[in-house]
Amino acid sequence: MKPQKTDNFSRRNFLKTSLLASGGLLIGFNLLAACKPGALMPVDIENLNFNDFNAFIKISDDGFVTTFSPNPEIGQGVKTSMPMIIAEELEADWSKVNVVQGALDSKNFTRQVAGGSQSIRSSWDAFRQTGATAKQMLINAAAIKWNVDASTCVASKGIITNANGDKLGYGEVVKEAALLEVPENVKLKEIKDFTIIGQEIVNVDIDKIITGKPLFGLDYKVAGMLHASVLRPPAFGQKLESFDDTKAKAVNGVSEVIKFGDKIAVLATSTWAAMKGKKALSATWIKDSDFESTEKHNEVLTKILDGTKFETRREDGNISQAFAAADKVIERTYHSPFLPHNCLEPMNFYADVTAEKVHLVGPIQTPQWTVSRVAKLLERKEEDIFCEMTRMGGGFGRRLYGDFALEAAEISSLAKKPIKVIFSREDDMTAGTYRPSIKYRIKASIKDGKVTGYYLKEAAINGNMYGAIPNFFPAGCIPNFKVDTANHTSNITTGAWRAPYTNFLAFAEQTFFDELASELNIDTIQLRLDLLQNVKNTTDEKIEYSGQRMEDTIKLVREKANWGKTEEGVFQGFSAYYSHNTHVAEIADIVLQDGFPVIKKVTVAVDCGVVVNPSGARNQVEGGVIDGIGHAMFADFSFNEGKPDAQNFDTYRLIRMLETPKVEVHFIENNLSPTGLGEPGLPPAGGAVANAINAALGKRIYSQPFAKELEKSGILG
Repeated sequence: MKPQKTDNFSRRNFLKTSLLASGGLLIGFNLLAACKPGALMPVDIENLNFNDFNAFIKISDDGFVTTFSPNPEIGQGVKTSMPMIIAEELEADWSKVNVVQGALDSKNFTRQVAGGSQSIRSSWDAFRQTGATAKQMLINAAAIKWNVDASTCVASKGIITNANGDKLGYGEVVKEAALLEVPENVKLKEIKDFTIIGQEIVNVDIDKIITGKPLFGLDYKVAGMLHASVLRPPAFGQKLESFDDTKAKAVNGVSEVIKFGDKIAVLATSTWAAMKGKKALSATWIKDSDFESTEKHNEVLTKILDGTKFETRREDGNISQAFAAADKVIERTYHSPFLPHNCLEPMNFYADVTAEKVHLVGPIQTPQWTVSRVAKLLERKEEDIFCEMTRMGGGFGRRLYGDFALEAAEISSLAKKPIKVIFSREDDMTAGTYRPSIKYRIKASIKDGKVTGYYLKEAAINGNMYGAIPNFFPAGCIPNFKVDTANHTSNITTGAWRAPYTNFLAFAEQTFFDELASELNIDTIQLRLDLLQNVKNTTDEKIEYSGQRMEDTIKLVREKANWGKTEEGVFQGFSAYYSHNTHVAEIADIVLQDGFPVIKKVTVAVDCGVVVNPSGARNQVEGGVIDGIGHAMFADFSFNEGKPDAQNFDTYRLIRMLETPKVEVHFIENNLSPTGLGEPGLPPAGGAVANAINAALGKRIYSQPFAKELEKSGILG
């Protein structure tokens, strides 16, 4: 595994604004991956608005601290955990910390993105330095007031104390601190001395969430705003030929009907009127390209796997020789369906396009990319576009793409009015960007009781993001190793879905290794541990996971789940996976009730480095596990003649409250920098459950959803 990068900080990177009109200090750090060099601070706190926000600290005369959170909040908790990092090194009193969501600031930031579970990881060092430098400036200002050496002063909970016991609050020295030079080489706290990081901190938005205060895109309202509901082609491969809007315009509240491209927008004074007007539209659609179907996809993916046109992602040793010399060769094929995202909050976005500016507001994971695309669409300069981010009611990758924001901008430009596009649930499910349907074929060779060769082939609709991950486990563990990928191009829109490219691959590989262990007559956990010995001291810089960290994680879950020692009637399944820089191992316990497998508990071990906020971290892991189980067990989505077969939750199965198991989470304790957490809990979940089902029923599962496979075999229904 590559060593972690050490960042160098200096006074040149640090930014501050002094002698502000309101008094107080606005101070921040040039946030490396998150900020651009030479970023300028806003010069007047009194005139701050969303366009000026930056990930900086504002300290007021009364000692209150405001931090501006730059990254989109998608439910992953960064609006709480990122300010915790600054507050820790600042030695702030958390009860006096206020967190404000920043808007897109393309002049200063380069990674205002919610995706890839990278927000905390990319900001850890810089945010710590931000807080520590601000603290030192405040201490230096107090020392000057007292005429003592700054080294004799300490800060705690917003109070500076000298050796004589004299005390000054941050607010009492903030003006003087704003005049001082920025210190270099400030000392960061020892992790053992943390008082905020590692504590159970309540979500900073929790009161507003539970009392229904406006936070989300659907809450955003502006006087005079119109609501837009959009009629889109009912099938992938169709385009608009003609339409009649007579009945739509007759709906009370409908003010305008606008055609844009192959879509029709109904504008109204309320969401209900807009959606009712859309239903009243009469449209004729014609075929524009081939209709895609699930049956065709199954056939074409199998044909690809049987063919020879692949892109090789990694190749170690000689896989052909390994298979030729093997005592036994095992080959299995795994299949996953398309999946929609089904965010609780449907897609929505506000746009007000005028000659002077473009104002965008809404839930978006990629604000900068979205602004760039809107600028191109409207032929405007990016600096004329101001984008505010709201809290998101789920994203899971769907809100990376911003098609709904582009619709809002285009409609507003045509209508010359502020509008808000709102998807219905049917819109959300049928006009989505889906997880691609994928087939994996895995082949392994066994020689003298050892796994000597491993060949993974991936065939995916439109490709699976970066393809099968070639440098994750078991890369480096098996001497002869090869990963090939290929795809079928489809007009069905596909893209990232929670834990992209690993959400299904982990199931395929981890159930395959479980089967290999049975073939070798070895404990399935021991097989993984034995293989990991081959990579623990690797010099291969391409290997992305750590053999030692994965081994420690596996051993922890084995201990906590009481592996192999459960009471009679409890069947266990194991799975472990590395993704988004984090190592996770899971053991699922199931029981049989009237012959049906029921998941009772999932024990999870996680190595994500330092855990910033334990309660938020547990929530992320628990949510990922339940999400992974629910979709692996039940979720099925197909297309017929280009049309999705499911349009709402009456025909699309999600996990239900009574079906959710207890999830017990254990974190590896170490002092390593934090890694991703929003996604890594999901990939191993399906494999753990499938392996537990096999332990209980002797039934191997090769396709998702599991319930469908069990029904085919006569086990369910």
